[in-house]
Amino acid sequence: MSHSIASRLGAIRSELTTANLDAFIIPRADEYLGEYVPEHNERLYWATHFTGSAGMAIVLKDKAAIFTDGRYTVQVRLQVDAALFSYESLTDTPQIEWLCDALPAGSRVGFDARLHTLAWFENAKAILDKAQIELVSVAQNPIDLHWQHRPAPSSAPITLFSNESAGKTSLQKRTEIGALVKKAGADVALIAALDSFCWLLNIRGNDIPRLPVVLGCALLYANGDMVLYTDLAKLPKGIEAHVGKGVSFKAEATLADTLASLQGVKLLADPHSANAWAQNIAREAGAKLIAGIDPVALPKAQKNSAELAGIRACHIRDGVAVTRFLAWLDAEVASNHLHNEATLADKLESFRLLDEHYREPSFDTISAAGANAAMCHYNHNNGTPAMMAMNSLYLVDSGAQYIDGTTDVTRTIAIGNVTDEHKKMVTLVLKGHIALDQARFPKGTSGQQLDAFARQHLWQYGFDYDHGTGHGVGHFLSVHEGPQRIGKNVNGIALLPGMVLSNEPGYYRADNFGIRLENLVVVQHCEALKGAEREMYEFDALTMIPMDKRLIDKHMLTQGEISWFNAYHQQVYDTLAPLMSGDELAWLTQATRAI
Repeated sequence: MSHSIASRLGAIRSELTTANLDAFIIPRADEYLGEYVPEHNERLYWATHFTGSAGMAIVLKDKAAIFTDGRYTVQVRLQVDAALFSYESLTDTPQIEWLCDALPAGSRVGFDARLHTLAWFENAKAILDKAQIELVSVAQNPIDLHWQHRPAPSSAPITLFSNESAGKTSLQKRTEIGALVKKAGADVALIAALDSFCWLLNIRGNDIPRLPVVLGCALLYANGDMVLYTDLAKLPKGIEAHVGKGVSFKAEATLADTLASLQGVKLLADPHSANAWAQNIAREAGAKLIAGIDPVALPKAQKNSAELAGIRACHIRDGVAVTRFLAWLDAEVASNHLHNEATLADKLESFRLLDEHYREPSFDTISAAGANAAMCHYNHNNGTPAMMAMNSLYLVDSGAQYIDGTTDVTRTIAIGNVTDEHKKMVTLVLKGHIALDQARFPKGTSGQQLDAFARQHLWQYGFDYDHGTGHGVGHFLSVHEGPQRIGKNVNGIALLPGMVLSNEPGYYRADNFGIRLENLVVVQHCEALKGAEREMYEFDALTMIPMDKRLIDKHMLTQGEISWFNAYHQQVYDTLAPLMSGDELAWLTQATRAI
């Protein structure tokens, strides 16, 4: 491995010399800047062999560094050769400032503008300018020039997503979003997010694992007309009729020419999510950039009745699949048949595979035994899957892409006998989950304002967790959908009816255990407070899967919390029991019995 990586670094450095550059920046990103990167765009992996989902490498003429966050402290040392790279913190060591310290004034730093947002570019340029270091956009990525046997992009055709399931036609959506473009003072919007243009056109794809989208980019005009730049070989028969009038399709390679022709055009683009390459071409051509959030993001997040019907339906079927897995797991543990994390993840998927509507996981399953669960984004595929151990906790965070919706659920499960400390911590997490689930809040409330609901009980004991409490979820699209979220970080996006979010407080004790309890919920009008002074909202649980009552210390719960727990389990039973039978139904019956 080290020899091949060393030769690859040598190839990158040869390009630095040719281009008169002193450094090159390699983010874990591609031109689409999404959470998931298809195999043929895994440039950071090619240069380092690091497989994590977040990171950056910087290659200088005489040294190199890899930057990762706390999730990957152990993994990066296993995958990346210390003789070739120094290990740096993605969060504690700002990469651009590191470059300023590593390079003298007059140096030139290369970057691929397709792989960075405009906001990143402008911030990096400002910092480097102060250090008298030039930031240089390369015409060709040195990795692309030297990547032999590069995997081919997906050739899977675009799928036409039913207008009935979508609840609106593409023409209706484009007309509505086009009006928002006009309201923003723009003539046209750059729709760079893959899930945004797929939602707009009522299409789906198979270009990226875990995310049913098509690779490409789109321009949406204020009158609702739209151009999709993509691989034209993927266009299926009947797509023109499906998307309706006003849509044209062009090869993705022609996007640059279009952007370069926008002189005098007011272009709406999100500097924090769209790449710098596209916006800089337009700006240099004389377009006026109007910075704003992706105009599709908020309407897409507010699911309509048809979308919610599909989401509710898939959650019931997903509930059956996951509950069958939990019943199987309990039986295996009772028989002292302990499995490794990979076997457990595969077994869970085997139950989902029985559903004809199932397509793939919505993310890599976090199947974490014992101490591994203390790493909140653990992936058993990044090492040797651990065995379950008796008298421990097992955490499984999994989700599914169905053609009618996307799911995401976490359960923490008792394996054998558990300690009082286990029960105490699970119960504190449960109390936070219940508090958020029961929250009622006025119109205009953001997820940041609700975050403390889920943390308050942990805080009273001096505990906390370092991830967000909730993220948005798409409709057979991204399992991590913005712009809304529930977390400590600043987010002023108000929660609105139809938004689907996760409710997932947790607790993680290093080298010991991890706990998370996650349901998906939907924001809805609070009918119980109809006629209140203000318009009030509440959450309604979508996930219908038992929580492990063996991990609950009933004495730590209030009567209201006990009532919530029992009512939730009664709802789970009433929903799933008609779809189950035999030993699995018997397990569901006891698992949902009132405490």
